[in-house]
Amino acid sequence: MKIIGIVAEYNPFHTGHAWHIQETRRLFQKETAVVAVMSGNWVQRGECAIIDKWTRAEMALAGGVDLVLELPTVWAIASAEGFARGAIALLAATGVVDVLSFGSECGEIPSLRELARCLNSPDFPQALRRTLGPKKSFAQCRRQAVEALLGEDTAALLDLPNNNLGVEYLRFVPPDMEAVTIPRRGAGHDSPAEGDGFPSASLLRQKLRAGEVIGVSPFLPLPWKGEAADMKHLERALIARLRSMTLAEAEALPDSGDGLAARLLCAARQTASLEELYALTKTRTYAHARVRRLALYALLGLREADRPAAPLYIRVLGFNRRGRDVLREMNRRAALPFSVKPAHIPRFSPEAQALFALEERFTDLYSLCFPTPRPGGLEWTTNPVVIK
Repeated sequence: MKIIGIVAEYNPFHTGHAWHIQETRRLFQKETAVVAVMSGNWVQRGECAIIDKWTRAEMALAGGVDLVLELPTVWAIASAEGFARGAIALLAATGVVDVLSFGSECGEIPSLRELARCLNSPDFPQALRRTLGPKKSFAQCRRQAVEALLGEDTAALLDLPNNNLGVEYLRFVPPDMEAVTIPRRGAGHDSPAEGDGFPSASLLRQKLRAGEVIGVSPFLPLPWKGEAADMKHLERALIARLRSMTLAEAEALPDSGDGLAARLLCAARQTASLEELYALTKTRTYAHARVRRLALYALLGLREADRPAAPLYIRVLGFNRRGRDVLREMNRRAALPFSVKPAHIPRFSPEAQALFALEERFTDLYSLCFPTPRPGGLEWTTNPVVIK
């Protein structure tokens, strides 16, 4: 059986994700299992997921995934490089994943691999240093460095978000793991339109938070249930956190260098609105996504020192019958301990338990993102979703 690994947020899982799984399976003329490493309750754009990770795992299982593993928050809300590094390390640690599959705008592995080799090459840091300067974001400098090494046409692939993330995945894929990419179809990233029956997750989140469930239902694998999480419910708490922080505390947050920490604290004293906070802090140097993530780090109390060099355990969020077979194989071959239920956590190393304690805190804060706040302690009282 070929075991396919996918990295995803599934925020929420929709028809475009199901199509990606279907097309990936079609590439292989044999039985396949799909293992998804999925972000938990907080996502890379620096906000709460639309619904909790267990519900999203259930949706993924209904949409074609066989086993859902959690990408711990410390990597799920990192930059593209950190996100990819943590996710690929988890897929590799399962000991069973044969191939990585991801969506991209270009749909071509050779070009993306060339970019990945360039970013990993010893020539790249020197080329990057030549492009660094004031009023330029890191992404702009990186693109210019790649252009100097590979030319405009290849560097232009980095302008598209799924290509860019795919390149980061390929930088960390181990030599014994194959990689395939499926051309992305439908609406583009953050697009307000529906494309070929595959709307963007951003549009679906917007509609769900507006209560437009009927219009969203055709694009989901299961009927929507429950309330939608929204950062607006923690808006004042986040601003209060920033206003009470010292500059030293802010500078201990991940990715807070280049004066960004001071700028964020200054902006928090000028507004009580999250969107205005982001707008006041953002510049040509500080990308909007980086600002959002830094504000979220402050809310969660996540310090640079809290993120280990690599994942320390594997957390199971859900599985079906085929996924159970994969777990049996993982039991023999996985390089990390894994938890199928909360009772397994105390068996972990002290370092792994400390990482899980962070996840417990992050979930308790996430529980306040709903119109009706949820109780704390859900990490210890919620078992994986099992589809028989």
